[in-house]
Amino acid sequence: MVSLAVAGLMMGCSSAQGDEASAKVERIPEVEELLAQMTVEEKVGQMAQLTVDVLTVGEDAFSTTEPLRLDEEMTRKALVEYGVGSVLNTAGNRARTLEEWHTIISQLQDVAMNESRLGIPVLYGVDAIHGTTYTAGATFFPQQIGQAASWNRELVRRGGEVTAYETRASGIPWNFSPVLDMGRDPRFPRMWETFGEDVYLASQLGIEIVKGYEGDDNDVSDPTRVAACLKHYLGYGTPLSGKDRTPALIPEIELRERHLPAFEAAIEAGAHTIMVNSGLINGVPVHASYQMLTELLKDELGFTGLVVTDWNDINNLHNRDRVAKDAKEAVKMAINAGIDMSMIPYSLDFCDYLVELVNDGEVPMARIDDAVRRILNTKHKLGLFETPVTHYEDYPLFGSEAFTDDAHKMAQESMTLLKNEDQVLPLPKDARILVTGPNANSMRALNGGWSYTWQGNNIDDFTADYSTILDAITAKVGANRVVFREGVRYDNAASYWVDEAYDIAGAVRAAASVDYIVLALGENTYTEKPGDLHDLTLSENQLALAQALARTRKPMILVLNQGRPRIIRSIEPLMKGVINAYLPGNYGGLAVADVLFGDVNPSGKLPFTYPLYANSLVTYDHKPSEHQARMSGVYDYESDFAIQYAFGHGLSYTTFEYSNLSLSNTELGKDGKIDVSVTVTNTGELEGKEVVQLYTSDMYASITPDVRRLRAFDKINLKPGEEKTLTFSLTPADISFINEGNSRVTESGEFEVHVAELSAKFNYTE
Repeated sequence: MVSLAVAGLMMGCSSAQGDEASAKVERIPEVEELLAQMTVEEKVGQMAQLTVDVLTVGEDAFSTTEPLRLDEEMTRKALVEYGVGSVLNTAGNRARTLEEWHTIISQLQDVAMNESRLGIPVLYGVDAIHGTTYTAGATFFPQQIGQAASWNRELVRRGGEVTAYETRASGIPWNFSPVLDMGRDPRFPRMWETFGEDVYLASQLGIEIVKGYEGDDNDVSDPTRVAACLKHYLGYGTPLSGKDRTPALIPEIELRERHLPAFEAAIEAGAHTIMVNSGLINGVPVHASYQMLTELLKDELGFTGLVVTDWNDINNLHNRDRVAKDAKEAVKMAINAGIDMSMIPYSLDFCDYLVELVNDGEVPMARIDDAVRRILNTKHKLGLFETPVTHYEDYPLFGSEAFTDDAHKMAQESMTLLKNEDQVLPLPKDARILVTGPNANSMRALNGGWSYTWQGNNIDDFTADYSTILDAITAKVGANRVVFREGVRYDNAASYWVDEAYDIAGAVRAAASVDYIVLALGENTYTEKPGDLHDLTLSENQLALAQALARTRKPMILVLNQGRPRIIRSIEPLMKGVINAYLPGNYGGLAVADVLFGDVNPSGKLPFTYPLYANSLVTYDHKPSEHQARMSGVYDYESDFAIQYAFGHGLSYTTFEYSNLSLSNTELGKDGKIDVSVTVTNTGELEGKEVVQLYTSDMYASITPDVRRLRAFDKINLKPGEEKTLTFSLTPADISFINEGNSRVTESGEFEVHVAELSAKFNYTE
């Protein structure tokens, strides 16, 4: 295999391996018949994707004038003259009604299929990442980081099913989801779009959401399914600076060990499309890497679906990354590297350049045919030739109580109780409560970005019927028992980030008359680059509010409503209870109140390591040398694994006892397996759910092993006094790793199994 270290020497080149990738792509007779009739211009048009604002009436290509309507001249130019094959996004950066979606997509399909020479339907795509993001009235689930906190495969799959149904109800067959980037750096502004820091957890939940979107058999012609789009291939989530779309330095051993497995698992699960990383790895833009896109993705992993760029990223090869001397060379690089469709998103210059490149022999016709075959195959499998647009009247469950119950349940199971000193929680319903903090009365903060608008900043236009944390607490105990003082508020007019000390003194005065304080802190909404930050510590104003309230000596419960773990070291000791709510969606306020008052027993577990210091961002699966205990005396160095809360941590209102850890064998052979059994007993007085987590440690290996790795998990429900025995199976593949030669191996030696505080050892021999 060609090493990633030489990827920089291979930008935009092609070889026989590209032919190998093309040969794997399915030959569908109807598609082959179309391909044989298409001109170069028609083929190139299929490889182009425009944002819908370009095709609507507005002041320019970047805007849409209300009421929403197509610009007929521009639409015909794009879809008929240029044969553009795909459209994305929402017009005017706002959610649309089912009726608006049906009208605009029907009109686009009518032009594409009835006025173009070959009548090829448009492939419409949208970011429906925690529900059908851009449709008014859709069911919103927690963002992916909250879904990961549930550790519930069934709920994640169900969320995918509901989202697919409601996205198809909107007339849209292609969903730019899930995000399979690894959430291993809390500074990264898109961490909340991931399933967290662990390879196994992300891989398992990635499989579930793909199956939720596409169905068990991946039959996306089913009008209740959509084509999934895995993003952002590959290594997008760990830039060196922690800021979005900035360079990453990731050795091949790390790419293969941490970043590739979730994509590989989702490809094996049948996902139809992939979106590419907008950034650079080791100085090479992924959009220009033949090695990453063709050799690794299409040849080695055998991906036969559609590969689409992210926003404007071919142009970025010239404008931002400076590896192409002009826009035309950027197109050549990207298409020859293995890109099938360009999210342009505004200009048709891409089409003109690519036609010229083909005619000049700079881009092989075989590469064009391969890309167009992948695109047309996707359209055919989606059933777009027969049903170019679905009708919302055929989707009676859209926004139904059954769907909202699913979203509410997911929000409940995502709630993670991190601290419960002196069993302060659950709160009594006859208590008087001060509700305070900038996130206490905000639907915007509960949902996060990609909610009705890109930044989630106009959310109040759509969420009047949902409950904030304040609303939900008030509904539980009555308005006469709740006092609300914001204390700190976000200055939305100034910046997504700015908050101001609105009335800290007023909040302190209000605390005099209450029994408990519920303090809702965290972040305002952000998406992508606007979420970049310089300091991971929670804002000074929010810390000041917490410190001022602590002086009242009233027991305080901190509710964290945030997309990533902000540093709370200075105020955490002041809290009796801490709940991490993440970005729980429209039913998050209800879920927070459910847990606060004990109507729901919390069962969420952290899908990341919660950092204690901004300069100590280490994941649970670290190397032994990253955890060297502090020594007293002269050498009092700060090299310990200093964290606020551990990966997988989460408390319950009941107690669980683990016992009888046993292995079916203490020797594992090359073709064998070991069954690991453990008994879990609910020793408390309440029914509760527990996430049983199995880890292994490789005691010695040819490269330094990780301290431990998650290998299996299951979420179970136990009534008081009930016990269950669970059995997990381990195979040699489960304890394999990427070695110094960048190959996956399982080496002979001793391994240790960990479940809760129990452990047992076995040996692997070839």
